[in-house]
Amino acid sequence: MTLLADMKDIQSGCAPKVHEKEAAVKIAVLRESRPFERRVALVPESCQKLIKAGFTVGVEPGAGVGAGYTDEAYQESGADVESTAENLVRSADFLLTVNAPQSDPDNARDVTAWVHDGAYVLGSLMPLRNLKEMESLAQSGAIAFSTDAIPPTTRAQSMDTLSSMNSIGGYKGVLLAAAELGKYFPMLSSAAGTVFFPRKSLLLGRRSQGYKPWRPRKRLGASVMATDVRPEVKEQIESVGGKYVGIELTEDASAGGGYAKELSAEDQARQREMLVLARGPNRMS
Repeated sequence: MTLLADMKDIQSGCAPKVHEKEAAVKIAVLRESRPFERRVALVPESCQKLIKAGFTVGVEPGAGVGAGYTDEAYQESGADVESTAENLVRSADFLLTVNAPQSDPDNARDVTAWVHDGAYVLGSLMPLRNLKEMESLAQSGAIAFSTDAIPPTTRAQSMDTLSSMNSIGGYKGVLLAAAELGKYFPMLSSAAGTVFFPRKSLLLGRRSQGYKPWRPRKRLGASVMATDVRPEVKEQIESVGGKYVGIELTEDASAGGGYAKELSAEDQARQREMLVLARGPNRMS
């Protein structure tokens, strides 16, 4: 089976060779059913690349509306906008989702029951949070890949959806904070003198959620401080013009691979005390 290898080639911009004797693999894209979810698993541009490589793509009506993509945009890319979600899933070899597909026998939209034996399901499934859905997929005989479980290594970076979504979340958090703060971020000077001093901002941890919004905060004029339990991060923070705040740990908190391990109870208490002091009156806005 070369399906997964072909998908990886397409993502990197290299179209795989399609063998004429093989039936075209059908990919299904559904409208996400979770409240407030606006993302879609496949955009029209990606549909076009997949179709050009020999795949067929079926899309549920309204699947991309929340993300700003109309049904007409999918049709123009070559995808089929099919009338019912059930027929789409039952006929698909590959189901792409943002979240775990819905499993609700009492509801007319029982997606996991529609997936046939041997079909692939790819998305941010978060199996430990969606045990019922995972059990239903296992019973159906589907082959599921949870993209949120992909390790954040260089080799797997192009499919590391958890880090990319966290980066977007961190960036959006900065914009929301700037809008809700009610204070000017940068220092403001006028002929009458300095009116505002730059706001102070504290980042907790410096993985994808903390790294991406670093530059927007600096560009908005904020004074940025950061803390992380991993000792190697101190130099990284200072190298981009930030101020490191932290405590001396009683043991190494680095777990390798860019991860951190749980601190001892003593270090946790000292860290909480440090954060309270950093957030004290007139210390940070």
